[in-house]
This record gives sequence, structure tokens and C-alpha cells, in this order.
Amino acid sequence: MAGDWLRDAIVYEIYPQSFADSDGDGIGDLRGVIERLDHIESLGVDTIWFNPCFASPFVDAGYDVSDYLQVAPRYGTNDDLVELVDRARERGIRVLLDLVAGHTSIEHPWFQAELHADGPSPDGDRYVWCEELPAWEWDSTVPGTPGWVPSPGPRPGWYLKNFYDEQPALNFGWTATPEGEPWRDGVDDPGPTRNKEMLREVLDFWLSKGVAGFRVDMAFSLVKDDRGKNAGTVATTQIWRDLRAWLASAHPDAVLIPEGKEPRTGLGAGFDADFFLVIHAEHASLFDNKGAGVLPFQRTGEAFFHADGRGTTRTFLDGWAAAKADDPARPVLLGSADHDFSRLRTDPRAPEELGAALTFLFTWGTVPSLYYGDEIGMRYLPGLPDVEGSICNPGYNRSGCRTPMQWDDSPNAGFSTAAPEDLYLPIDPVPDRPTVSAQEQDPGSTLHLVRRLAALRRSTPALGGRAPTTVLHEGYPFTWRRGDSHVVVVNPRREPAEVDVDGLAGARLLLGQGVDVAAGSLRVDGFGYGVLELA
Repeated sequence: MAGDWLRDAIVYEIYPQSFADSDGDGIGDLRGVIERLDHIESLGVDTIWFNPCFASPFVDAGYDVSDYLQVAPRYGTNDDLVELVDRARERGIRVLLDLVAGHTSIEHPWFQAELHADGPSPDGDRYVWCEELPAWEWDSTVPGTPGWVPSPGPRPGWYLKNFYDEQPALNFGWTATPEGEPWRDGVDDPGPTRNKEMLREVLDFWLSKGVAGFRVDMAFSLVKDDRGKNAGTVATTQIWRDLRAWLASAHPDAVLIPEGKEPRTGLGAGFDADFFLVIHAEHASLFDNKGAGVLPFQRTGEAFFHADGRGTTRTFLDGWAAAKADDPARPVLLGSADHDFSRLRTDPRAPEELGAALTFLFTWGTVPSLYYGDEIGMRYLPGLPDVEGSICNPGYNRSGCRTPMQWDDSPNAGFSTAAPEDLYLPIDPVPDRPTVSAQEQDPGSTLHLVRRLAALRRSTPALGGRAPTTVLHEGYPFTWRRGDSHVVVVNPRREPAEVDVDGLAGARLLLGQGVDVAAGSLRVDGFGYGVLELA
């Protein structure tokens, strides 16, 4: 099966401007990542996922692309990226890039050409333009802002955006093309066809240079009126199915991963996995303790991984069952955190609470995605400035999870030699901030636990992405069996918890702390966790 390697993967997400700065300008770069490959390899991960590294004016931290085929100069060159891919491959590590498929920057030459045109392109417009606003208002993905933006140039009328005003939506057509709305192209008209061809060209360009695949930003935003009884996105999914069919022959080992869960249309999948995002209910119900603000579109209940122990795993388990219903072998990615909201270590979650969370992430049966810095328990920093569009809603600021990696106790925590005021974002100012160098010397550190968990997952097929996962107890302590050979238990609350489990006689604790095993039960201390091999 194409991309079958993903089922066994352990992903490491790197926000490139915050990972390692090799040239002292205060912004991370690809050369910095190359210099830190020893650390990445030591974690036991086998896949790096980069947030966008293409040319951009960085209104939205690189998610506003001005050239899909050129690395942003702040990060280096195309040759630097190829070298990184090659150096990583020598260590058994693949590289995934972020593809922003649904929009570009207003600075992209395609948009500038259409902006300065008198009217529609004879080759078909790449963007969506109208000379008279429709009677209905298209909702923007930024709450409280309109979807149509007045043309800032000679072209009359308005253009449709996806997110910020500076991110015009690419034209992939409409399923309905009423006479009164001539700006609606059909999905197979020249403009949409040009953009579908563009996606193939971009994929082929980077996959031919050794990249292993892409995580696709706003993957299901392409055809704007594409809605069915299952929130369908039938026409959009067909675009990805066509690309998937092409990849099967052109780049058979490549993977496509969507931002979020792929809608089930009944027509087959266009992507190789689902992704339970930090900002979506499955992940939020487990980890969102509101310490990084409030997501306006999310539930307000208690997180399951919280010291007070008032949460539930039901939302996660329901989402897991739905994702696996059609194809139990389909991978589901689950991150420790990501670049869009909080961190695993977000106050009031304390360092001693991380063991249970990380044990769950590495042993459940998802594909774990470890966000840079979570391997040492870096914390979300509140109160930071709005940097490159980090505040897209008044309820939360993404800067807090994007701060520089903390390598050691030298100036700027070893991230950069720049003056502190020139850094992309400030370093965590607390004197006891975790660092890689300090945790290297501490066998009981979060860093060493991550390495042990990754090694145990690698050496134990039952703990990877292929063996079935069976829930034994969905409350505290959360307990599940992997295959027929292993049981995992985590207790995220501060109070001890007990559970009856059959078949534990002779079980061996492979990794954990605070777990007492009896013939038919488990007692787990507050914040305890354990991985057991059954007799």
C-alpha cells in the first residue's frame, strides 16, 4: 500500500523560525535544523514535519505563500532544504512539508497579474473575483470578518479570501453556477483546471527532490459550496483522489495528510490519514485546560488530562471510533501540541503531569506527532505580542506555543546569537526553564522519558500503529490493551485511582511509575503511568 510506512511513524513537528538559528539574525533556519539533527535522531522519531518554509511576506507566519517553488530566504535556499532532506534520510528520517493549497499571498505573481488586469484572464482566473457583491455574504474563517475583500488595485470589484485579507482564495470552482452569479466557475472550467494542475506541479517539484509527502493546510476548503449530507466536500475530495491516483504511479511512497479529519463521502479517500488537531474536539477534550485562552468554536468542558480529574475520554473515543469505522488500518495522527494553540505544558499543567500524557500519546495506536520543545516540557508563554498574525481571534494568541527552542543555559537558551530584542519571539524568562542540555544529564527527565517511549514503541509492534486498541476502562485510570500482549494505564489526576483488569497475573512493568500490579487490578498513583507486558 502506498505510504504504508506512515502507520509506523513517529513525527516531529518543527516550527522553522523557532527551532535553531545558525546565522544570528534571530530567526531559525534550515541550516540550524541540519546542525541539530543529532538531537532529532536521538528522540527516536523517523519523520520531520515542517510548517511552511516557502517564500512569503509572513503576514500569517508563512501560510501566505508568494512562491511555492522557492524556500523563503530567511530559512536559506532550495539547496539547503535538499541537503537537509538528504542528511535526514541518511539517519532514517523522512521530511514532510506543509502545502497551503487553498490560498496564496496577495504578493504572489499570480494574484498581482489578476489584480492589475482589466477583467478575467483569457486562460481562466486563478482567484475568485466579482464585480458586484452577491446578495449573500461568504463567511470568512476569521470570525467577525467578511469573506469578500475590495480590490486594492486596478481590477474592479472584490476578491474572495480564505483567512486574512492578504490570503486570497484560489479558484477551484463551484458545484453550482447560477446565471446571476457569473463569477462562479465550474470545477472543470479553465481557472480551476489551472489550479488543479498547479497542485500536481508543486507536489512533483518537491517530491522529486526527496521530500516524503505533505501535510495539507485547509485541505477541504477548495470548492467553496461543496457541502453534502456528511458536510460532504465531495468535489474537493475528488481533487485529492485524482492527485492520490497520480501519486500512486509518479511517487508511490509519498503521503498526503490533511489538516483535520477527511470527510467520508462514500467515494473513497483522497488522503492517507486523518489528523486529530489540537484545535479540534478529540484533542481538546483530552488536553485543553484553557491555560492558553479559549477557542471560540470549542466546547468548554474539563480536559481529561487535568489534575482535578473531572474530564472524560468519551469525545476522543467517539472520534477514534468514527475515524476507524470504514478502514481500521487507516492512520490517525495525534499531536502532543502544534503551532496553532497551546502546548502540552500549559499552566496549570505541571511537569510531573507530562509522563501520563506522553505515555498515552506514544502507545495508544495513533501516529504520535511530537511538537518541538514538548520533549523537554517547554511551556506555553502567555502575554506575548502579536507576531506574524499569531492573534487571529481575541480569545487566544498562537505566539505562546511558538517561542524559541531551549537548548542550553547560554544566552537566548542557545537558540541564537542575536540580541534578545531581535529574536523572532522572546525566550521563556523563568530561571528554571527546561533545556535539552540540562535534561540530558537527568535520567528522570521528560527528555529521557520521550526517548524510552519511542524506543519501546519501536521495539514492540503491539504498541505501534498496527495492533488493535481495546479500551478496558475509559475513566481514571484510563486503561487499554494493545493487541493481546500489552496493557497501558495512565492516571492524569492528582488522586490515586484503581481499576479491575483480568489477566494481569505475571504481568511485567516495562516502563512507568506509580503503578502497583495485583492479580486482577491496577492501583495507580496520582500522575502515574505504566506499560505492562502480559504473561
